[in-house]
Amino acid sequence: QVQLEESGGGLVQAGGSLRLSCAVSGSISSIKSMGWNRQAPGKQRELVATIISGGTTNYADSVKGRFTISRDSAKNTMYLQMNSLKPEDTAVYYCYAGGYYTSGRWYDYWGQGTQVTVSS
Repeated sequence: QVQLEESGGGLVQAGGSLRLSCAVSGSISSIKSMGWNRQAPGKQRELVATIISGGTTNYADSVKGRFTISRDSAKNTMYLQMNSLKPEDTAVYYCYAGGYYTSGRWYDYWGQGTQVTVSS
């Protein structure tokens, strides 16, 4: 199993920055992909950014050039640096990890979420 715990959310003015952290524990060596999703009130959960083993990253068009996903293996922590924040970035942000059980079956684990609120 994998456990995930987000932190770093809060209230920030438009144009400001926040850094989200996702502390990872458990079967870390089995993880193949990690990332961040978000869900705004009344909207579906959407992909924000992903990072796969090897370091390849992918971003939603709405955050390209403003958000940066990274992973510190020594600290077992994933980050989402968010710059030039906009009110439409307001959402609950969830980190997730995907990988394979020893049986070969794929798994997904999610954190509990952290609120990001951007005021105009």
